[in-house]
Amino acid sequence: MLHKQYYIEQEKLDHLIARRNQKSSFYNGIYDRYEYPVLTREFAPVHWRYDLNEETNPYFMERLGINAVMNSGAIYMDGKYYLVVRVEGNDRKSFFAVAESETGIDGFHFWDYPVVLPDTCPEETNVYDMRLTQHEDGWIYGLFCSESKDRENTDLSAAVAESGIVRTKDLKTWERLDNLKTLRSPQQRNVALHPEFVDGKYAFYTRPMDGFIETGSGGGIGFGLCEDITHAVIDEEKIISKRIYHTLTESKNGAGAPPIKGKKCWIHISHGVRNTAAGLRYVLYVYGTELENPSKVIAEPSGVFLVPLGNERVGDVSNVVFTNGAIARENGDIYIYYASCDTRMHVATTTVDKLEDYLFSTPKDPLRSADCVKQRCELIGRNLELLK
Repeated sequence: MLHKQYYIEQEKLDHLIARRNQKSSFYNGIYDRYEYPVLTREFAPVHWRYDLNEETNPYFMERLGINAVMNSGAIYMDGKYYLVVRVEGNDRKSFFAVAESETGIDGFHFWDYPVVLPDTCPEETNVYDMRLTQHEDGWIYGLFCSESKDRENTDLSAAVAESGIVRTKDLKTWERLDNLKTLRSPQQRNVALHPEFVDGKYAFYTRPMDGFIETGSGGGIGFGLCEDITHAVIDEEKIISKRIYHTLTESKNGAGAPPIKGKKCWIHISHGVRNTAAGLRYVLYVYGTELENPSKVIAEPSGVFLVPLGNERVGDVSNVVFTNGAIARENGDIYIYYASCDTRMHVATTTVDKLEDYLFSTPKDPLRSADCVKQRCELIGRNLELLK
């Protein structure tokens, strides 16, 4: 017999899913933000969290709680928007689940069951942050972080990160491929797959790391090729977006969503990290690479693209935004899905034209305060002439 509290909790969930989202008052001319998150832990189905049977759960206690939903891959398919979301249980383990929406900005609801990946790595403890790529070979690929304990280190927090690879045609049946191997990098995370072949090969955006947290000798976002994605091995990684002192990429940086093909360039929405007295601060930045040669950067606008604002700054890991999913529609509209504070999912909307104007018309970072002042004074001077 269903517990009567189930109907109360289900009504709350139905009301939340039905809530309409609208653009917030935020303005910068580059993208629009929205009033509400598109997913929070409260969106998790009631039957994921509770034993609904009144006899076995007389007090209707939450048995398997959900702590957060975040860092989703994204894809548009069959007229709907799909997110493959990282769901973190109260036990700190993450799993993937599919949420769908008709609009891309509200109405997201989870499928009945989470994603069940083939369990091919016995040492794997945790999986998270899947980037979805609709590849020209006809498959949808999911690249995610496969985390296991570092058996050579007695520190219980010491871990090893690799890039897991799966593929699917429908987001329901998943084939697990071998984890990515990079011969010159001990660890990998935040790896994204380019949607097209490059020189007849599969192209990856990597993040070389010496350790699980510290990049060490890793110089930024790498680019590498392999012939066989079922046994993917990258011999050489070329750094295309470098870490630079006293910038938003000082501590580390990594690929966000797989790149979006624009009219002038491939658009890369990535994350940069710097260390502060309050801990690591994650923000988003954008750069562009050549359409014919996606390893060649041709546009690098100065500074941050998107930072956490207001309530977005509060959560499990404060003052953080992170993206690993975006959707580009054929009409040029772009939906950027980002998480705040490892807690909840948001959307920002823009267009290819706006992003390319931002990429090619925003000045580069001159890297020194004195030169930044000159840059700003030039803008002020031009504007004051117009205001006369």
